[in-house]
Amino acid sequence: MLSRFHVPVRSALVWALTVALAQPVMAAPGKKKAPRKAPTLTAAAAPVHGSRTGHYEQRRDVRAWAHAQVAGPLNGWTEAEVLAQLGQARYQASVAQLILPPAVGQAKDWGAYRDRFIEPKRLQAGLAFWAQHEAALARAEQQTGVPASVVVGIIGVETFYGQILGRYRVLDALATLAFDFPVGRSNRSGFFRDELSEFLRLSRETGRDPAEFRGSFAGAMGWGQFMPSSWRTYAVDFDGDGQVDLRGSPVDAIGSVAHFLQKHGWQRGLVSHLAWAWPAEAPPDAHALARLLEPDIEPRWSADELQSAGISLPLPTPTPWALVKLDNGGAKPPTYVLGSPNFYVLTRYNRSAYYALAVATLGERIAQLRNAGQPERPSEGSGPVREDPRP
Repeated sequence: MLSRFHVPVRSALVWALTVALAQPVMAAPGKKKAPRKAPTLTAAAAPVHGSRTGHYEQRRDVRAWAHAQVAGPLNGWTEAEVLAQLGQARYQASVAQLILPPAVGQAKDWGAYRDRFIEPKRLQAGLAFWAQHEAALARAEQQTGVPASVVVGIIGVETFYGQILGRYRVLDALATLAFDFPVGRSNRSGFFRDELSEFLRLSRETGRDPAEFRGSFAGAMGWGQFMPSSWRTYAVDFDGDGQVDLRGSPVDAIGSVAHFLQKHGWQRGLVSHLAWAWPAEAPPDAHALARLLEPDIEPRWSADELQSAGISLPLPTPTPWALVKLDNGGAKPPTYVLGSPNFYVLTRYNRSAYYALAVATLGERIAQLRNAGQPERPSEGSGPVREDPRP
């Protein structure tokens, strides 16, 4: 989510989903899996600063950062307190590896990406989640206007309904990416330094040791995979127990996901079902197509403008739309959809049209199965649980 930092998919976000996610700490009941070996740090994932990794409290660049923080966002802390917290952090080579983009030449494939999430095991888990938390989902929809299917879709894509909450200490992940961001992609250490500052504030506000928090390799936490800044800004105590717990309380996660989307402009009752991302045919004129695709996921085009370009709208609505292109691996023709303002809001959670359409499709499919009273059972061929929602 961004505010959260999501990236495209690797092992199965970085971001998106983002995420962004990692191996589960709180796994679903059943047979325990053998721990995954940490990836070997390649030359491309070497720290961008070229300095010794870890020992953060001793490093000059980290001490300078701490000094600036206590004069700004961490006002009220002492420099010694900040450094004492950072002294607990440990560099994680696997975090540096996982944040890297997929290998060059791996084309995005909407069909393959969709099928990773719209599969029997996840559909069954989504039906069970909805049944268990029906009241909270209905209350969140009533209060925010965000359909229950959308919240169910997000939590399903992000964490497989709590089965993949992340095994990394958040302090380690954020320190690694804040101070030892790898070469091999654009340097986002500034973003992670801001998130590290937010995380230290969050730990103090909740009265918890920062070393206790677990999350994804990008530092996202809980059932909805909130980055620290999003937790502090949008998380809510939806179960009424007096505290916000996005990892231990799926009800808090439900309310927080809906609240995040509401605050980012979700329009109540704008369109129903998958109408926020209607299939579309590309206009035959290449120049017209290029012009319509230029804003990417931002809805700028009126119904009249789209119709003038040869695109018919399925609904009579004055809503502005975006024409979004999703590739299908290079060999097949791309998929085009019309994205409404609510589709754009989904991309505020994870800035990817692939992610947004997967969320909408998963939630809608679960709603259809639920309404039909036909639970979908997992088959022998169902794939393994995936780690993160990066396309």
